[in-house]
Amino acid sequence: MSDLFGGLGGLMKGISGFMPQDDPDVRLMLAQSEVSDLRKRETELYAQIGKQALAEGHVRFPEVENSLRLVQQNLSAAQSKLQSAQADKAEKDHTRRAEEEARLCPDCNNMNPEGVKFCQECGTKLGAQKCTGCGASLFPGTRFCGECGQGQEE
Repeated sequence: MSDLFGGLGGLMKGISGFMPQDDPDVRLMLAQSEVSDLRKRETELYAQIGKQALAEGHVRFPEVENSLRLVQQNLSAAQSKLQSAQADKAEKDHTRRAEEEARLCPDCNNMNPEGVKFCQECGTKLGAQKCTGCGASLFPGTRFCGECGQGQEE
């Protein structure tokens, strides 16, 4: 238990300035916070020493170096999996939004069931429409394209 307050040590340290400094609970909290801060700094320095020793080739623990290399390879593979999963999720979300937009009536905002071509509430044609000339997206019922001016068939 490095921090009695579950990560709130810094906040508690700031608040402790308003508390009586001779209170045993305040002194305990400040001492625990100081120990936690120093342990964190010690770990950071060990990491810095290890990185520097590895970079300079002064490693005397080849089994640790091999373990580190394996962890780095696994980390790289895990990061690739994460990026792939994020891309898959973004694509799935995009597809889902496009499907929902195709069902949402642009005139009355009624959400229609899948497969219908006209709004069941007001009769407006559903789905994204494209200009027959330039391919720009058009609102249903548009007679002339705002991009190229071409007339649209209804």
